[in-house]
Amino acid sequence: MSERIAPRAALGGLIAIAAAMGIGRFVYTPILPFMDEALGLSKAQGGLIASANYLGYLLGALAASIIALPGGRRRWILGALALSALSTGAMGLSSTMTLFLTLRFLGGVASALVLVLIVAFVLDHLTAAGRMELFALNFAGVGVGIVLSALLIAGLAGLDYGWRAQWLYAGVLSCAAFGLAARLTPGDIPSHHRDDAAAEAPMDRALIALIAAYGLFGFGYIITATFISAMVRSQPEIRSVEPVIWLAVGLAAIPSGVLWSWVGRRIGNGRAFAAACLIEAAGVALSVLVITPTAILLSAVLLGGTFVGITALGLVEARKLSKGDPRRDLGFMTAAFALGQIIGPSFAGYAHRIDDNFLAPSLAAAAALVIAAGLVTVRR
Repeated sequence: MSERIAPRAALGGLIAIAAAMGIGRFVYTPILPFMDEALGLSKAQGGLIASANYLGYLLGALAASIIALPGGRRRWILGALALSALSTGAMGLSSTMTLFLTLRFLGGVASALVLVLIVAFVLDHLTAAGRMELFALNFAGVGVGIVLSALLIAGLAGLDYGWRAQWLYAGVLSCAAFGLAARLTPGDIPSHHRDDAAAEAPMDRALIALIAAYGLFGFGYIITATFISAMVRSQPEIRSVEPVIWLAVGLAAIPSGVLWSWVGRRIGNGRAFAAACLIEAAGVALSVLVITPTAILLSAVLLGGTFVGITALGLVEARKLSKGDPRRDLGFMTAAFALGQIIGPSFAGYAHRIDDNFLAPSLAAAAALVIAAGLVTVRR
């Protein structure tokens, strides 16, 4: 029975992550240029809205990783998916910064709850069935959701639908994904917790270095991931690729988790993490150093082809290095990642005020990724 349930659990996890992360969390990127034009948002305001989402992600991740959530994981996953869909659609009914910040904060809480809980939920089922090879399907959900949201926004823009309709239809798409996830996800498997002594086991230096690197990665990827559509729209030389730029990120992200997991098995997760960070740093720098359609599309592919893989490699390696309760250590990883994401968009938005471009913040992000690679490479 468990062997038949395992593929359903993996597919349900993919759909849940596609809805909460690929759509609920990242649909803001292709919609942001339309909000900028219609509402006159500054880059600082756009960055602040993004950071509100990542603050919610930080708190949601900590809650999912540390606090005992009564009622079973499946119930919380479905509740968080519903919150993600509702907060996404409600953005189209909002008009003030206060509402934008509140709704994106709630969406961040929801996306983190879904990610942390669905990973644990699917791991339980795949472990019980002996089907761990299906685990990488979860992270393909990020790319699938990005592709769906990119096609949705490009299609609506082609029909002259504005930012309000774009948010509303994104909410409808998320609701459909919620229905599919609810049908596919099986019941909970009782989880086993480590004792108090294990929970208090100290971290070693390698894990601390990995956590720091993960935070730098969060800062390093999120500036380009938030503003790449706005960057393309604001520059006549590359504006022609605006309809496909976010689609390119999503298409590259779909196989990223599987690809980098394969690399990690052959050269080690740490080396694979460092290599992916360096490749991503090149893509981030390329986005602002060479302003041509080919260069920005290559930058999008390098971003999409690495950030999901780095996310997966980091979590797998942290679980391997954990000497105490892995839920505690994964919580610290997620918190560091979220902190980097909170700082990144606001920093980029305010830096844009000075030079009227994203050159300095993007190069700072690329440098952070290089440092992250170095931390993981030299850790002891």
